[in-house]
Amino acid sequence: MIKFDFDIHEIKNFGMGIVLGLAAGALIVSLGAYYIISEDNAEAAAKEAELTSENEELRGQIRKENAVEANTETLAGDEDGWQLILVNEDHPLDASYVPEKLTEISPGYQVDDRIVSNLQQMLNDGAAQGLSMYVTSAYRSYAQQIETFNASMQNRLNQQMTPLEAYQETSTSVALPGTSEHATGLAVDIISTSYGELDDRQGDTAEQKWLMEHCWEYGFILRYPPEKSDITGIIYEPWHYRYVGKDAAQEITEQGITLEEYLE
Repeated sequence: MIKFDFDIHEIKNFGMGIVLGLAAGALIVSLGAYYIISEDNAEAAAKEAELTSENEELRGQIRKENAVEANTETLAGDEDGWQLILVNEDHPLDASYVPEKLTEISPGYQVDDRIVSNLQQMLNDGAAQGLSMYVTSAYRSYAQQIETFNASMQNRLNQQMTPLEAYQETSTSVALPGTSEHATGLAVDIISTSYGELDDRQGDTAEQKWLMEHCWEYGFILRYPPEKSDITGIIYEPWHYRYVGKDAAQEITEQGITLEEYLE
């Protein structure tokens, strides 16, 4: 007969070892299963994020396409509201749009005929105050906007910027073709004859100070005011004025907001 010489403590320790071994094995299996499940969840989450991004991009594209159609119809129509059209990167304008009637405001520069009288009155009243200013840009076609954008990019490339840097910097000061207000015929760039540069110092001229204070009386607003580029997407442009109608211009100016904020 075989005799086993174990005392009770050894048996208990042996039994505990088996239990702990089984428990450890179960834990390893559980951890492995958890890792596999977690890995699957991570892949599912990544796929969901990818689909969400694609859906949002698609929705954004649909919104832009709807905006193109709505903007074109509103601008071309006779119903009130054309003066408040919003044109920016999220609200493009059809590349083929041309104002029904363009009128020359100064040699080589045309605007939508519906704003001519107010614009001319503003310029005349400024001149009567002893101010000297002129329109340096008005309506621009889609093709002209491409030329303007490309020229600005080339200028930055000539300054040794990379193509990406040139593009990013240009897009903060020159609207992409299809997203420029100049294509509506409702926007003009006005500068002082005493200072011809398009930079922040333009805003220090007597002409710009007068325009900023009084443009709303003629239905215009300073479209890209300082410290609002996060909203408009365009840097401060103390020369760019946009017709929105006298009532809206007064409200926008008094509240110190942008057209984007006004139309929210």
